[in-house]
Amino acid sequence: MYRRSGADLPFGDPLPTHGTEMEGWFWRLSDAASGRVAIALCSANRHPDGDWSTAAIAVHPGGTVRSAAIDGVRAARDRFLVTADSGGHCLHADRDRLHMVIDDCEIDMTMRESVDWPKAFGGGGVFSSVPFLNQYWHPYRLGGRAIGTVRTGAQTWTFTDATLYCERNWGAGFPRRWWWGQAHDFGDADVSVAFSGGLLELGPLRRDVTGVVVRLGDRVIRITPPAPVRSDCDVDRWRITARTPRFHVELDGQAVPGGPHVLPVPLPGERRNIDTDYEYLAGRLRCTVRERGRTLFDGISELAGLEVGSRAS
Repeated sequence: MYRRSGADLPFGDPLPTHGTEMEGWFWRLSDAASGRVAIALCSANRHPDGDWSTAAIAVHPGGTVRSAAIDGVRAARDRFLVTADSGGHCLHADRDRLHMVIDDCEIDMTMRESVDWPKAFGGGGVFSSVPFLNQYWHPYRLGGRAIGTVRTGAQTWTFTDATLYCERNWGAGFPRRWWWGQAHDFGDADVSVAFSGGLLELGPLRRDVTGVVVRLGDRVIRITPPAPVRSDCDVDRWRITARTPRFHVELDGQAVPGGPHVLPVPLPGERRNIDTDYEYLAGRLRCTVRERGRTLFDGISELAGLEVGSRAS
């Protein structure tokens, strides 16, 4: 019953389904040498008429997006396994492999050399153990490598050493508004950064909250409320400032010409998707991390994912 509320115990495993109204999984891979980026997402959405999945593949360059609502999704509670096969679309996802086909797009990859989440609480900090929040977030793979192919129509991208990031989100559905970003292509630096924010609703409580996670090599810094995290995000600019008595993280993201990819957002109870999620697959993000005033890292990625969205139909 506790896990069904969306919450996880410390050192729990957030990857299998909790059984909330919406369970989501997300993969992002990039190749700095070629400038290619691909993302894939899927969900398990509960509905009285049968569970269904929001699934999508998006690729840069090219602006390709394919999305679908797939009936009959199955998500395991005892391990990470999500499957669906309906209407010519299919997906299979577990800890080490992803295979998804949507219309003329296909992604098939095997994951290796994973840099896993090391902390007791998930990406939301202590809020990961608070029941009945409208949304939970957990970046479970903060680095790693992938081998496989991405096919879009007649074109195929074969990769043997793409950089990988993976995360989870779940709860009652997407918040009324949200902002998000992720990057790991900072030259030769072994760095991965992610942030996620939105309108938190719990009973009468309504508050914008943002969490930031930065991995510097083997070191993972997470700053979430009640620590002060300020955000100012729109479709063109993302500014995040997060502080603790020890650390200070500044993130400055910028949109790029060409416009964002438009991704689907599930409305679980209505059994449909709406296209209100706007994500740049190759935006620009500067990340600065200081410890007690001393700069630990200051770098720029030109292949950052930067997103804003809303649940307005």
